[in-house]
Amino acid sequence: MNIPASGSDKMPYTTLPYRYHLFQVYGIELEYMIVDRDSLQVKPVADELLKHELGFYGADYVHGPITWSNEMVLHVVELKTTQPESNLSQAGQLLADEVRYINSILRQWNARLLPGGSHPAFQPASETRLWPHESNEIYETYNRIFDCKGHGWSNLQSTHLNLPFYDDEEFAQLHAAVRLVLPLVPALCASSPVIEGKLTGSKDTRLKYYRTSQSRIPSITGRVIPEAVFSRRTYLNTIYDRIKSDLKPFDPEGILNPIWVNSRGAVPRFDRGSVELRLMDAQECPAAEMAVSVLLIETIRALTGGKLCSLADQMKCRTETLAAVLDRTIEEAEQAVLPDGYVALFGFEGKDLTAGDLWKRIYGYLGQSGSQTLVTHEPELKIIFEEGTLATRIVNSLKQNGEWQAVYRLLADCLEQNRMFIP
Repeated sequence: MNIPASGSDKMPYTTLPYRYHLFQVYGIELEYMIVDRDSLQVKPVADELLKHELGFYGADYVHGPITWSNEMVLHVVELKTTQPESNLSQAGQLLADEVRYINSILRQWNARLLPGGSHPAFQPASETRLWPHESNEIYETYNRIFDCKGHGWSNLQSTHLNLPFYDDEEFAQLHAAVRLVLPLVPALCASSPVIEGKLTGSKDTRLKYYRTSQSRIPSITGRVIPEAVFSRRTYLNTIYDRIKSDLKPFDPEGILNPIWVNSRGAVPRFDRGSVELRLMDAQECPAAEMAVSVLLIETIRALTGGKLCSLADQMKCRTETLAAVLDRTIEEAEQAVLPDGYVALFGFEGKDLTAGDLWKRIYGYLGQSGSQTLVTHEPELKIIFEEGTLATRIVNSLKQNGEWQAVYRLLADCLEQNRMFIP
């Protein structure tokens, strides 16, 4: 869930002496499970991993350009860029190096990192272990309010992409474009088709749980797609104030900060000038993470520049319309058929176009427009376009291999070797 471990907030952009403009830099956060090397069952040793480097039980270990952090549960560790990066290819290589280093340490517990948006056999009622150390009162408060021993809290691993904005004008451009792209994210990044040993029928089961895990206080997540709000003042007055008010009866001590709690699919942080995209399932390796991140960035860049759709038309798009599209892609990922009106917002025509086909058209347009950053990631994107999302590839591999252990052992190998998963 990417809940901060302390009131200081440990996410990218917190200590910057100045703000960045659109697309100058990026922050990447990757969540991975820690599992037994033999059984692949979760192994709750994230605190021991951090202690191995820190010398004490701590929430963050800054290892040069990459920082390791705890998450709510002890079987997950987060890797992120310590400072905003302008070169995502370089960041991807640094993250891949860090994965190998962490795996070398985890061998002493016969453990390794496992990618993917959800663990395929995790039993949350019996296997959940909450972080018991620094600032654990935050997690205990969440647990008291929401009961965090469920897949929607303890079994959802994601990639977060942080995009900067400088002022209200840039926030309006960025937030409008991000809202439009969010429904397409599962069609590129879905990787959670298996829960408790069974195919769920949904390609992005993580997001199904994400939508409802905090339904006790509906204002926290909203419709997942953010409301059509395009200024700091309006956002604070209509969304953060509402969350603060709705939280108060459940958290009279004020332990939870409304800014942390906001769980929409894209969350603005006005204190540091960034919008964080949260709908990406974790992929099989950093190379895949960077490829989908770059495609998302270039698509959002084109939208903010008015190349695919005018800012006015983006702002008019209703949250309910976008949420309905997201419902489809959560279920079917790239195979979801899109409404013609939604497709038209990207400047394309085509009846019964699938989300996968729309991504191919967007990619082709960006390539013709001279987007050089995509060239570096063409091999990974080609696999996604030809073989499907990681969720589709996992499903196809399960049909061939049968047992989930065989498939997910290959995924763990892909993570360690920083290569794409092909059934």
